[in-house]
Amino acid sequence: MADILVITGEPPYGTQRLYTALRFSLAALSADHEVKIFLLEDAVWAAKKGQSPAEIQGTLGEKMPDAGGLLERIIRQGGDIRLCGVCCQERGIGEEDLIPGTLKDGMMALVERVVNADKVVSF
Repeated sequence: MADILVITGEPPYGTQRLYTALRFSLAALSADHEVKIFLLEDAVWAAKKGQSPAEIQGTLGEKMPDAGGLLERIIRQGGDIRLCGVCCQERGIGEEDLIPGTLKDGMMALVERVVNADKVVSF
């Protein structure tokens, strides 16, 4: 079992990178790895409560995956999710806006996580 750190700064609905990072995290958890995620830059939007992604253009009503729901699933399966506190502050995202189980943290905590992880993956 490896301790895997996943880092991403991609927005939840602008590209598929965050979605890929979350799918990777779920796959790693299902293989009994320890998963820690650090969201920074526009990826912090993924942890905001009340998401309702729009229809995927041209798919006749199919919705984008709910990034917040995927994060909640990762938390239920034992994943640890941290967000850059400065990135949240810059975007006006307060503690009350975050889905339960996510925590704001700082760059020193990210450095510590990188140093202590067996593997670091960035999306």
